[in-house]
Amino acid sequence: MTNSTPYPQEDFLALVLPLLRSEGQEFQKFKEVLARPARAGEAIATVTSDGLETQNTAGEDSYVIANRTQAGEQYIIGGEKFRQRYQKVRPIDEDWALYKPTGRIQGLEMTVERLQRLGLPQELHFIAPWGEPMALKANDYLATTFNYNEVYRIARQEFFETYRAVE
Repeated sequence: MTNSTPYPQEDFLALVLPLLRSEGQEFQKFKEVLARPARAGEAIATVTSDGLETQNTAGEDSYVIANRTQAGEQYIIGGEKFRQRYQKVRPIDEDWALYKPTGRIQGLEMTVERLQRLGLPQELHFIAPWGEPMALKANDYLATTFNYNEVYRIARQEFFETYRAVE
């Protein structure tokens, strides 16, 4: 059962952040991605192996990222975040290039037990940092950057295809 009204980002962040800080772990994205500049107003639906995760519409300085996972999910990221988190490896064609990830996250598997401790259902929606609903299911991962000002979901299968723990 999912919640009918998505949790606002600020409320959801306040609820899960203490758990992310106390039980979370540092992870690094290791799998290279394909990326291209987005067209302002371009809409992208992010579809993971378990269905629609979220959607987003590109602004003026945005990029479309295609993860190199089995699902090949795509998403939009703002230009400033993109330049902080990715380094160009080589062009692929006139639009796409291969990029190496450079950022790290604080991540936590949202087990059934953790969701219950927080008083949350096993499936829910919250508002993503870009203002659109984002799905979260039991055993997915929640992630935040180390300024702890936002939280987002990484689907379980795609998490293991793209992230590893920092030793």
